[in-house]
Amino acid sequence: MRLPFSLPRARWLVAGFALALTAGVVKSQHLDDRLLFLIKENSLTQGQRDASIWLPGYHAVIQGKSLSGLEHDETSDLTYNPLSGTLYTVTGKKPLLVELSREGEVLRSIPLIGFSNPEGVAMMEDGNLAITDERRRTLSLVRVNALTTEINAADATEYDLGFPESRNKGFEAIAWDPAQGRLLLGKEREPRALYSWDSDGRGQVFGNMRELPSGGLQMRNVSAMSIDPRTRHTLVLSAQSNLLLELDERGDPVSFISLIGGLNGLRQGIPRAEGVAMDEAGDIYMVSEPNLFYVFRKDSPANTTAADKLAVVPAG
Repeated sequence: MRLPFSLPRARWLVAGFALALTAGVVKSQHLDDRLLFLIKENSLTQGQRDASIWLPGYHAVIQGKSLSGLEHDETSDLTYNPLSGTLYTVTGKKPLLVELSREGEVLRSIPLIGFSNPEGVAMMEDGNLAITDERRRTLSLVRVNALTTEINAADATEYDLGFPESRNKGFEAIAWDPAQGRLLLGKEREPRALYSWDSDGRGQVFGNMRELPSGGLQMRNVSAMSIDPRTRHTLVLSAQSNLLLELDERGDPVSFISLIGGLNGLRQGIPRAEGVAMDEAGDIYMVSEPNLFYVFRKDSPANTTAADKLAVVPAG
């Protein structure tokens, strides 16, 4: 029987198909992006690593702890309050502001009246809080203290975030940058972008949002952000990429960790990481849908291998 093509040609076709398939997997799983991050990490001197957050040195010390009573409320975002030494998260299905201990105990739940789908929360100065509502496309500035029992959107100072066509792809990430007197906001995707908005940290923003350079932000979506008060570097979390990325003050990548099982002390991967916060000691806190809590601590030298860092992300 005569073959319709020669054997050498068949080998080239098979090799070409395998190469195309490999390239597709690499692109769809963002392995090319992780390789670029890894190359950047390995180019840093020890002094530069010591001056950074250096995520490869972190390991999970609390993982997958259920936040009591929030099983059906979908926790989203996380922020740290240095005045009380506690954390705050918001929930989307039933709009709540929930205060947590740093061990993941629910301390109180505060109803968010008039909110539709709160996705982002950031503690600013003296108990002033910023909340983004993705469905209403608003930034709300409110105050919270130990006596607060509810927060009403009608009493908040509110600003329109624009992008009316965004629907469920709007502003999920927000963080307060006290050193530069600004709020950082992250639009989830389409387009994925970072913005800054000048603020006094006490209930007002000034001027307009300004788009920031984000060429190094190679991830599928932006879920949450947090500012390290020590290095002034930014943590950017992506649920769809299962990735936590450190950016320097110019917005360039410095270090990263993959949030999948078997790495950085995680017994299992984080299902959908939606919030990240950092305290003054450098501990990193995360929440995942539906109601899971994690703590990462830098308590031992980094031992993550290149193969680990390039691990395939489950499709989602």
